[in-house]
Formats: sequence, C-alpha cells, structure tokens
Amino acid sequence: MDTKDLLKKVRKIEIKTRGLSNQIFSGEYQSAFKGRGMAFSEVREYQMGDEIRTIDWNVTARFNHPYVKVFDEEREMTVMLLVDVSGSKNFGTQTQQKQELATEVCAVLAFSAIQNNDKVGVLFFSDKVEKFIPPKKGRSHILMIIRELIDFKPQNRGTNVAEALRYFTSAINKRCTSFLISDFMSNSFENELKIANRKHDLIALRLYDLHEEEFPNLGLIPVRDEETGEYEWVNTGDKRVRQAYKVAALERNGKLEDLFKRSGVDFTKIGTHQSYIKPLMTLFKKREARR
Repeated sequence: MDTKDLLKKVRKIEIKTRGLSNQIFSGEYQSAFKGRGMAFSEVREYQMGDEIRTIDWNVTARFNHPYVKVFDEEREMTVMLLVDVSGSKNFGTQTQQKQELATEVCAVLAFSAIQNNDKVGVLFFSDKVEKFIPPKKGRSHILMIIRELIDFKPQNRGTNVAEALRYFTSAINKRCTSFLISDFMSNSFENELKIANRKHDLIALRLYDLHEEEFPNLGLIPVRDEETGEYEWVNTGDKRVRQAYKVAALERNGKLEDLFKRSGVDFTKIGTHQSYIKPLMTLFKKREARR
C-alpha cells in the first residue's frame, strides 16, 4: 500500500471510529474502566441524589446522620492494546478480515482513552513480540498506531499469547487497563494470563470468523492454515466431517471461556460478520454494573 492510500485509509478509520467514540463509547468507557476518583479526599453530609454506595458507614454511625465519601478527580490511566498480528489475522469470509476488525476496535478504544486523558500503548505479537509502542497521549500518537495496525508486516506467522503476556507483564510496571485482542489459537497461556491479570486489569476480546466454527457444504476443498502455510484437502460435502469440525470448535471455544472465567478476566467475542458496537457496549455495561 503506497503512502497516499495508507493515509486515506487512516483518515477513513479515524472519521468512523472517532465519531463512534464521541457518540457512544466515551461515557461508557469512563464508567466501565475509570469509575469514581482514585484518591479519597474527605467526607461531607449526604445530599439528595448522592450514590448510596459512597456512604461512609463508620462516620454515619458516629454522627447518626448519613455522610458520603468525596473523591479527588480521576488520575490519568494507561491503556495497553495487545494485538495478535499472526497469519490468521488475514482470515475473513464475511464482511471483513480479522485484521480490519482489530484495527477498528483498537481505534475506538484508543480514541475513547485519549478523550479521557489517558495514555495508549500497543504491543504487536505473533509467536514472538513483534513491536512495542510505549504509551503516550495525543491524536498524532493514535493516528500512528492506526497506521501501524493497517500496514504492519510481522516477521513470524504463528501465535504465542503466553510470550506476549510475559513481555507485557515485565514491560509495564504501573497497573493499567489492557485489552488482549486475538483469536486465541495458541498453545496454553493460563499461568501467564493469571499473572498479568493480578498485576493489571486485563480484558480479552476474541475475534472470530463464522467459517472457523462451521464449514459450509462446498464439496472437496483445499484449506490453507494461514499460520503454517500448509494445505489440507477437506471433504466439506461429508456431513460427518462438518459436524466433527463444529464440535471441535465448540469445545475449543468452551475451554477458552472457562479459562477466562477461572482467571477472573472479562471477555467478549466479536465476529467478522457483525458490528463490534453491541459486544463492546455489553461488555462495558457489565463492568459498570459491577462497580
């Protein structure tokens, strides 16, 4: 892609995702990831309309009258995007490839973050850490990230989520909010996931394509593994083959969801056939309700 085309694509994504971020996600992001102020400041008497959960019950009991805690303004936060750039990012049989979906999701999250005065950094990974962009603020920084998401050429094609999490845990010392964006077709990473989530607030976004989970009936077809480059002939006309493929995908996805639940990691899935707005909003609202 030449520079002119690249810049045009960056601008198009900026217009779309910045608009969505302004209209839809910014307030939800604030509620879901930043919550109330970070530092306790003082107590004052309860006033009509104050949140019940801000009541200081010790002071209330002492004075026999309700008092609430007052918090200082929210400190800035760091948001890290851990993005899978392995070979399977090029897969997509519906309205877009997983790479295009990942780019827009990252852009929306990044614009929501900078509107809330947060820093944003990115870690690209395959079966190794391909590139680390340290967290910074500002529109020009976000546009550079979007440019990289569109045009980045990884050296390797495999996927190693554990390696990405290990690097992330050691590279970012201060607690941050992090989005792990992948199809998670990787060897085991449970231990690294738990360690990373203890240190940081980790959210998993699983990107998938419908035909990774269910074969259509297309007869005998060559299927290429994007990560190894190997071809295998599959008889999709055979109902038993299609059923076995579906069962294996359901089992794999079930194990993955169990892993996230066991590790205390919030997660959602986003398909290449759908808009990412609803899954993200549902995730944000679920987190907001827990606060």
